Amino acid sequence: MSARTSHYESDALPTETVDVVVIGGGAAGLNGALMLARSRRSVVVIDSGTPRNAPAAAMHGFIVLDGTPPPEILKRGRRQVREYGGRIVFGEVATAESAAPSAEGDLRFTVTLTDGRTLTARRVLVATGLRDVLPEVPGLAEHWGHSVVHCPYCHGYEVRDEPIGILATGPASVHHAWLFRQLTDDLVYFTRGTDPDSETRARFAARNIRIVETDVKEVVTEQGALAGVRLTDGAFVGRRILAVATQMQARTEGLEGLQLPMEDLPDNMGRRIVSAMAGTTEIPGVWVAGNATDLTAQVGASAAAGALAGSHINAVLAAADTDAALAAAQKTTG
Repeated sequence: MSARTSHYESDALPTETVDVVVIGGGAAGLNGALMLARSRRSVVVIDSGTPRNAPAAAMHGFIVLDGTPPPEILKRGRRQVREYGGRIVFGEVATAESAAPSAEGDLRFTVTLTDGRTLTARRVLVATGLRDVLPEVPGLAEHWGHSVVHCPYCHGYEVRDEPIGILATGPASVHHAWLFRQLTDDLVYFTRGTDPDSETRARFAARNIRIVETDVKEVVTEQGALAGVRLTDGAFVGRRILAVATQMQARTEGLEGLQLPMEDLPDNMGRRIVSAMAGTTEIPGVWVAGNATDLTAQVGASAAAGALAGSHINAVLAAADTDAALAAAQKTTG
């Protein structure tokens, strides 16, 4: 699930080699670009304009910015990156791959956009985020980000005291139930073919969580609002909110040429790009930050990861620049 934001003015794609290309214009990518631009690095952010939280009315759980609409946060972020000389280019990446190194042996990468434009960079920060995969229940997707939610910390307070239903997708949904029970006394757990064990059933009973084992046929909408779910036996269960643990898939379209290491997470949670300290990957010259590697990170954590990766990239480039300067000086003096 992803939605496109409104198009905004795009900077020109530079023809010269830049220090860093950031692929992804969300919190992680923009904060990484901010750190690099403030270090006087030439940096270009490639933004497809399809942030994960585009359907949400507001972002929550991040001090100072709590309650701010996601488009406003990104608008401010783009402006701040540009104030330090960074460029934001609206476009989609078709290919990204290693290129021949410079004459001095420094790394190079080539990024090609879907419109055919190309960019060469010394280093790459991948901050593409993730895609939420919803269960295939008719009527569910149209309420995504409003009456269909996934994160009790992102949206939970706004749906407090409502009749909430948990649509089970796997073991993680049991944990979901405990968290949403904190927010409402009226919680129904739709097993959808899963089979909670006896201990889980006892714990559900102790917290007055009703279990419905008949499968869900469809989500029912009345006058544009989510009204509940229809079961396969025809019964209707009224709910105002549905919570679902989505399968989270790192967005890697166009990045195949980088050969990034991938990892499937347990319990069908999703698939991420593997990273280590400060977002480093096993591919020299490529870092990753935000939801593409940390599937459960909220906006604040993603922004912090972008900042850490950006500062690490700058440090690596500073060492490379020093090495090149030393080699040039030694060559001059013989």
